[in-house]
Amino acid sequence: MHIRALLYFDELVRTRSIRAAAERLNIQPTALSRRIDQLEHHFGTPLLERSSRGVRLTAAGELLADRAGKTLRELDHVRQLIDDLEGMKRGNVSIYASGATVANLLAPALAEFSLKFPAIRFTVTIASARETVDALASASADIAVTLFSKQSSDTKVRLRAEVVYDVIAATHHPAARFKELTVAELSSFPLAVPDQSFGARQAFDTLFRSAGQTLDPVFVTSSLEMQKELVLRGAAVTLLPALTVLRECRSGQLAAIPLADGKSVRSYVDLCVAADRQLSFAAAKLLDAIDRFMREELGR
Repeated sequence: MHIRALLYFDELVRTRSIRAAAERLNIQPTALSRRIDQLEHHFGTPLLERSSRGVRLTAAGELLADRAGKTLRELDHVRQLIDDLEGMKRGNVSIYASGATVANLLAPALAEFSLKFPAIRFTVTIASARETVDALASASADIAVTLFSKQSSDTKVRLRAEVVYDVIAATHHPAARFKELTVAELSSFPLAVPDQSFGARQAFDTLFRSAGQTLDPVFVTSSLEMQKELVLRGAAVTLLPALTVLRECRSGQLAAIPLADGKSVRSYVDLCVAADRQLSFAAAKLLDAIDRFMREELGR
């Protein structure tokens, strides 16, 4: 079985169309079909169900799609490691990150690193904690920076730093007059919070319940930028780590107010890699750079 056949199959999985996959691969549809036939002969079972509406993977096809994608990514990783042995100063690094870690932790570290190593290319994907762990396990990501991630045997935590969530309000908002806020006082203001798929939102629900309050947000959004914009305009307050809005606090646009009575939401920023995977030269150097930047910013 040739690697090229797996490459063709992987493209077909993405497009779910023989014609579309053939166009992207710059080959004839008949040539692609022959490669798929070879794979089906090799495995001794149909991988696709063809119809006028396109193709659908069989159970065997789904299994191969999952394993083939990981295998191809690992082969690409091996090629990059070989390049490193030959002293080639190039490479690609894939990073998955929680949105709250990007603006003031990841982006500055990436910018500084890219200026030193302009030949390196980066792909940054904003995802949930669960998705970042899955991406490391499937070799889709080299590095992950997460919040509220659970321990997994598939990942190795390079650096863990505790962060505390504060009430974030525009400096002209009434909430900004407080030195600290109780949960009851917080619940009197319009709130902008993430949806239930986020670990932070689940922690907020627990916080309000423990204080005998009901979390009734005016705005629910998966977009951190939307939350920040609503807060900047004075339409709502939110709960975020101060590092997430460090620039806006320093410029006097936003204020971070701690919660009173020892009530707080705490989490960890985790800098992670796959537990059983050697990083390329480029990814290892970037990991060191992010680690160093995080230690400086978070006082580690």
